[in-house]
Amino acid sequence: MPIPEDVTGDEIDKDVRQELLSLPKGLAEDVAKNLVMVAQLIDEDPERAYGYSKVALRLASRVAAVREAAGFAAYANQKYSEALAEFRAARRMTGNVELWPVMADCERGLGRPEKALDMAGAPEVHKLDKAGQVEMRLVAAGARRDMDQLDAAIVTLQSPELASNSVQPWTARLRYAYADALLAAGREGEAREWFAKAVEADKDGSTDASDRLAEMDGVEFMDALVEDDDEDGVEDGLLVDEDHDTDTDTDTDTDTDAGAGDDDGPADVDDADVVVVADDDKD
Repeated sequence: MPIPEDVTGDEIDKDVRQELLSLPKGLAEDVAKNLVMVAQLIDEDPERAYGYSKVALRLASRVAAVREAAGFAAYANQKYSEALAEFRAARRMTGNVELWPVMADCERGLGRPEKALDMAGAPEVHKLDKAGQVEMRLVAAGARRDMDQLDAAIVTLQSPELASNSVQPWTARLRYAYADALLAAGREGEAREWFAKAVEADKDGSTDASDRLAEMDGVEFMDALVEDDDEDGVEDGLLVDEDHDTDTDTDTDTDTDAGAGDDDGPADVDDADVVVVADDDKD
């Protein structure tokens, strides 16, 4: 697959670069470039990212970082069986447990929520860092919802991390999942409160909490073209309250999709960090 000229392979994380030192120099460069493409495309074009991951896998299947990247690319394309196999391979190579939550989520994707719950209670969970433990809690709650155990899902999400006023990278998604579970259980007043709290924590738009909150408040976002007989011009992007009466007939396109922040299904790839591209702030 073609790789842009401005991609050199040097963009990858230093730990991944270290892994690639076991390969011949030319091969290592080719693998690195394909891994960079996976990282760059996995959110906007997961199908292409998957293609680049297969190239990297063909070139260096014995490198753990390659197996991990291939796993995330398969996961982004809902190829859960393939993703699980790659994650397991990467874990065997490294001995790390950081992939445990996303492996459990693959079990959910394969229709095996009971297996995901078994993994949530495994000793490996205690070896996860705080972010990993929160992710595991989200997966476990999702598994409970898969099994129509709404009250259990709510209890699963109740934790010190949820109650904390401190905003961490996982805070918005945790509050969102809790609000969504409350809403599914018919506890609308509490759900609205927690969607509002999710909005407060969601500085980078990782959830659609603001849209869900607006929907609960009876507000619709519409694209409209309103012709004025007396003036030339248009109005668009109107914010309209559904209870407001208007005499203007317009065609509207209402956006009420849940989007990527929905924790009722398997987590998005954003939720499980693909650490391939170097971070200048990383120690």
